[in-house]
Amino acid sequence: MRPSGRKLEDLRAIAIEINPMKHAEGSCLIKMGETHVLCSASIEEKTPPFLKNTGLGWVTAEYGMLPRATNSRTKREAAAGKQSGRTQEIQRLIGRSLRACVDRAALGEWQIVIDCDVLQADGGTRCASITGGWVALRLAVDRLLKSGAITSDPLMDHVSAVSCGIYAGQPVLDLDYAEDSNAGTDGNFVLTGRGRLVEVQMSAEGVSFSESDMLSMLELAKAGCAQLVAAQKAALGR
Repeated sequence: MRPSGRKLEDLRAIAIEINPMKHAEGSCLIKMGETHVLCSASIEEKTPPFLKNTGLGWVTAEYGMLPRATNSRTKREAAAGKQSGRTQEIQRLIGRSLRACVDRAALGEWQIVIDCDVLQADGGTRCASITGGWVALRLAVDRLLKSGAITSDPLMDHVSAVSCGIYAGQPVLDLDYAEDSNAGTDGNFVLTGRGRLVEVQMSAEGVSFSESDMLSMLELAKAGCAQLVAAQKAALGR
């Protein structure tokens, strides 16, 4: 039995609210159970120096957690003067994942920065950030298209992400903190709307796992991401 009472293949309750932020070109508040992440997209009429005069655009991401997103207060990284290795790894993952769906030539020399701020954490914050980050990105690209700044839609597909793991000896979908902290195997899956793999992160947490375990988690992830894409479409009304 899972601590939440969910079936092995059940996602947590999903809610996506679009445009909660007045000034961002695109934003959403995504809730996956008790994990809540505010995602915003900012359009910049410039690209990193290494892309200057190439005609290619760029999508990047920043990630952070509010001090009381967890059970006890976490010191702000700005106060420490540097980001943790975990934060850097997660924001690079978000950026890579979102760029996988972007035709950077069609985007042109624009940069879109996705900011993912964790308001409340209960496991799966990076996955929620990717799923919500795509919605914010979609809204920002819509702005560029509507204004005529770009003429061809650069988003080639949806992108979403979900965690899977081996908990109490069984593959389960969408781990919350109680499961994640006791999982024998922990994995994060990033998939496109067509079910193609973007990135897979898997590791044994003290106990090795089999190929059949891995494939079972992949099947759970594919079904879970299909539901997340449906939630993205419902939030956007398309």
